[in-house]
Amino acid sequence: MTTLRDCRALDAQDPLRPLRELFTLPEGVIYLDGNSLGPLPKAAPERIAKAVREEWGDGLIRSWNDAGWYELPRRLGDRIASLVGAGPGEVVAADGTSINLYKVLCAALSIAAADAPGRRTIVSERGNFPTDLYIAEGLARERGLELQLLEADQIPAALDARTAVLMLTHVNYRTGAMHDMVAITRAVHAAGALVVWDLCHSAGAVEVDLRAADADFAIGCGYKYLNGGPGAPAFVWVHPRHADRFWQPLSGWWSHEAPFAFTHDYRPAAGIARYLCGTQPILSMTALACGLDTLLAAQPFGGMAALRRKSLALTDLFIALVEERCAGHGLGLATPREHRVRGSQVCLTREDGAYAIVQALIARGVIGDFRAGRPDILRFGFTPLYLGFEDVWNAVEHLRDVLATGAWRRPEFHRQHAVT
Repeated sequence: MTTLRDCRALDAQDPLRPLRELFTLPEGVIYLDGNSLGPLPKAAPERIAKAVREEWGDGLIRSWNDAGWYELPRRLGDRIASLVGAGPGEVVAADGTSINLYKVLCAALSIAAADAPGRRTIVSERGNFPTDLYIAEGLARERGLELQLLEADQIPAALDARTAVLMLTHVNYRTGAMHDMVAITRAVHAAGALVVWDLCHSAGAVEVDLRAADADFAIGCGYKYLNGGPGAPAFVWVHPRHADRFWQPLSGWWSHEAPFAFTHDYRPAAGIARYLCGTQPILSMTALACGLDTLLAAQPFGGMAALRRKSLALTDLFIALVEERCAGHGLGLATPREHRVRGSQVCLTREDGAYAIVQALIARGVIGDFRAGRPDILRFGFTPLYLGFEDVWNAVEHLRDVLATGAWRRPEFHRQHAVT
């Protein structure tokens, strides 16, 4: 049985422990929601203030050149590429996740229609993140296609001559279950289709190698494990074999081959640059740069491989402590125990009271989140850059106390907030 002393010993031996100092974390808070919004990097306020004060304030429009604003989407894209197994010049930071998904799904469907016109089905997981399904549903209606939603274990057998594109989130947002990217991509290609991967709960959390998996398209957000701030720019990756085949549908001026030629006709840029659209939010890009610095600071300690090892150790400990110390309170486990198919979160289930339990924990400074369903989900994210093993122990102690005392039954914890 693990003790508090054991947890403190693990923290003392943790080579990643100094990275916690890169973040501003409120005193007394155990932050288990970095899978929804990463915390503030300490460097961000001054770096953003400098961009406002000097680059915008003094440099004015000259800063598009002098401060390198114009190149930011591709510079940040190259840094993200190093976290997801992509090559230089293959990733661009731009826009939002839903917008980027629309771009790449349109491109993938256009390629499929050109190569095999009879393929008219988009396949996805029934439990995929809703925005992905909404975008796919809209495109299916627009193009007269079928959207087929399946359980995860049904997908490989369902891929056939009708399948145009498989769209999947690598790590499921509700359960933390992680798909085998290599095996699924291989199955998709064997069926003659293309695959779009959503890396929102993967990038910066688990090891991803898009090139080794031979994936086709990928998108992801910048505000979760990349710590880029609320609404941070997202990113898009396109395998070079596809990048120049079709226009993406949002053919704005930044994706033109010569934006400042101001021609009347659209000529798409080569490669990943054509997946830009309009003018990008420079202050948000600046914040994202600070977030990426926190991930890249792990490179001397072993990079994503070291972060993944610690993530698995943290989630193993959380699962074990919950089962030891919270038994008999109606909690179940939605997250896989097997490391190979687990992301960097642990999702507990409960038939009733899950929302109120999460609110009671938040009131104590243990911040997770809630996802409605049958059963409901108490969701906890584990970011090894700033979380320690004693944090895990203390979080479970608070959870045990909330359950044992019935503190979650208090009326204020049942009031529904707009964001859960």
